[in-house]
Formats: sequence, structure tokens, C-alpha cells
Amino acid sequence: MWSSSSSVRINDDWPGYSLELFNYPKHYSGDLECVYIPHGVIMDRTERLARNIMGDLGDHDIVVLCVLKAGYQFCADLVERIKALSRNSDHTLPMSVNFIRLKSYVNDQSTEDLHIVGAEDLSFLTGKNVLIVEAIVDTGKTMKTLLKHVEAFRPKMIKVAGLLVKRVPNSSGCLPDYVGFEIPNRFVVGYALDYNEYFRDLNHICVISESGKLKYKV
Repeated sequence: MWSSSSSVRINDDWPGYSLELFNYPKHYSGDLECVYIPHGVIMDRTERLARNIMGDLGDHDIVVLCVLKAGYQFCADLVERIKALSRNSDHTLPMSVNFIRLKSYVNDQSTEDLHIVGAEDLSFLTGKNVLIVEAIVDTGKTMKTLLKHVEAFRPKMIKVAGLLVKRVPNSSGCLPDYVGFEIPNRFVVGYALDYNEYFRDLNHICVISESGKLKYKV
């Protein structure tokens, strides 16, 4: 599985970029602390992950399993870059894309109550090479539960691509094979990562402010 040397590590003392240096929706003014990972950096790192995946899995048919809702943007951009590489390479990577939804957060707290929507019958994964695409992994418990569920349908191979891995003290050690960024234990939003369904329309990955948490709390 993944090792820290194969990801971009963001240190605990990284303060992020000033919001004044970037464009972001003004309806989130006051709701954010900083821009943590700019959109352009996400795009470049995603392209590199696509190259790594292509190098490992090229010429294999794969089923991409996108974990909604937070994973939709990363999955779309990753698939586009793999498609571009397939068009311009001697290797090709035929893909089909399917979607499931996981929900385990209330406000900024992960709960033990995990809901898997759309995963009742994954029999189409039997004997297939599966690439699970997830936006963020923190404790790894959610990913562990999902992997166990997917494995029950006897796929040929399972690989996991995660844009973010959060360093948390209670990690289960269940980590993706492909990791974009390893980040400190801060609550981040944007690039389809949400806080109670807000901030998905933010291009950059940002740290939510305490006032933002209060404003959109349920």
C-alpha cells in the first residue's frame, strides 16, 4: 500500500495562503481561514497520479468506483487525465465508471454510523480490476468498511486512489495505494469536500473557519 514518500506531505505548521491572493466565491467571505491547496496544485498532482495509475494498470480493463459526494470532482479530473494519457500513449486503460455514496459525518465530526448508498448489489465487480476513488481518508475506518463490502463481490484486484490522507491519532492504518496529499488534522472544504453540503462550489481546498462552522451547523 501507500507510503508517505509517495505523496505530497503538508507539514503541521503550514499556515496556508492568504485568501486575498486567490479568487473564491464571495458568499463564503468570513467562512474560511485560508487557501490550503490551490486548485492548480490539485490539478498538477492529479495528473501525476493519473500517470502512476497508468503505469501500474495500463492495458488492464478497470472499473472506477467513485465515492460520492466528495469524490466526484477528483474522480472526474482523474478520469479525464487517464483518458488523455490513453489517447497519447502506446498503453491504454479502458474504463467504466460507477458511483456509490458514503455518509458518516455530522457537522465536522465523523460518526460510527456509516451509510453506503448504491452499493447493495456490486456483482458487476466480480472478476474485475477495481479502482476506488475517494476524496479524503482520515481514520480509515470508512475505507476499511467499504473495502470489506467490495471484497465480498470477489473482484480480481482492488486499488484505492485518495486525494487527501489526514494525519489523525486514531488512524486504522487503512490507506490508499495512490495518495495526492498527506495533510494535518484540519477540517478542509472545497473541491467538492463539504461541510453540511456547503463549499462544494469552491475550487480550492481551504480550511473552514470557526465562524463558518457555526454559520452552517445543523
